[in-house]
Amino acid sequence: MAPAPHEELVVLVSPEGRAIGTAAKATVHHADTPLHLAFSVYLFDDAGSFLLTQRALGKATFPGVWTNSACGHPAPGEPVEDAVRRRARDELGLEVHDLRLVLPRFSYRAEMDGVVEWELCPVLVGRVPGVAPDVSPAPSEVEATEWVRWSEFAPDVRSGRREVSSWCSEQVAQLEALGADPGAWPAADPGDLPPAMTTRTGSDGLRRGRA
Repeated sequence: MAPAPHEELVVLVSPEGRAIGTAAKATVHHADTPLHLAFSVYLFDDAGSFLLTQRALGKATFPGVWTNSACGHPAPGEPVEDAVRRRARDELGLEVHDLRLVLPRFSYRAEMDGVVEWELCPVLVGRVPGVAPDVSPAPSEVEATEWVRWSEFAPDVRSGRREVSSWCSEQVAQLEALGADPGAWPAADPGDLPPAMTTRTGSDGLRRGRA
């Protein structure tokens, strides 16, 4: 069945990260969510502060949970960098600069209120020009935002003083292993991304060669 016009699709993947199909985002998250592609991004301003966001209370998955700057799903065939910029623009009203991939192989499975997230979820870091610039969150996606110093945020997450999503907590532990200064985190090799992110896919989720 062809997708409805403007229907947002996610890319379903094998445990090895190869595309095996697509599903409508509106229907994919439930008690038996299939493994699919996603991304997480951590946004920093020119003073080195990190943008923390609270998921909207009406979201189907993990409502009201504080987490990293933005998460999302690349559309079939969409480069992950384009997906990050699209999501930051639509969800936060922000233009992202200096994107770099830092955790290409991150993956997780989490559950809240019987709804499961199961994702291959590479992590990227980006810069938003200015100091604590204004954010224009989409009400359907973001309940609240806060600019925080990474040097305070990361230890608070690690100690449990600050509660965040389970994936954010896992990511923070791995990001800290890269060093104390987010600006100095090394860029990862894009070749380490899941194969579905380095091979174009059609709307049916089947692999295509690069153009």
